[in-house]
Amino acid sequence: METSEADVQRVLARLDAGEVLDADEVRAAFAIDDAFAVDNLGITWGAFSAERVTAHLDLGERHHQPYGIVHGGVWCTVVETLGSVAAWLRVASRGQVVVGVANSTDFLRAHRTGRVEAVAQPLHVGRTQQLWEVVMRRADDGKAVARGQVRLQTVDPARIRG
Repeated sequence: METSEADVQRVLARLDAGEVLDADEVRAAFAIDDAFAVDNLGITWGAFSAERVTAHLDLGERHHQPYGIVHGGVWCTVVETLGSVAAWLRVASRGQVVVGVANSTDFLRAHRTGRVEAVAQPLHVGRTQQLWEVVMRRADDGKAVARGQVRLQTVDPARIRG
């Protein structure tokens, strides 16, 4: 499906106006499904707004480290992915992008299998930097398994070397 610039601007205007959009509405305008986080880890997007982005993962053996619990890199990736997409949606209407400059993730309790819900919310949104917190909770009992924050720099896309 081809997306026009007008479609992109409509989605951004709705987000800027405070609307909550579902994953299909955002996916129709933007490529949010990166191969690593979505295809390899299995992140499934939920809802998007200027103040909150949600997703979930169904975790199992393929996410484990050698001791049979979810690998810490999974939690770090969730923090980086949700925080980056959320921060980018805050600056996309200005033609800017964000790049991560710091990711700090805490592993709160071991988790083996089952659904984990993730929620990203801003701690600070400034002109040049943003700080987003992401909390991951087990769906079955609501207990937090990890939390982290990612700091992102707002830049002009022409400044990113490829």
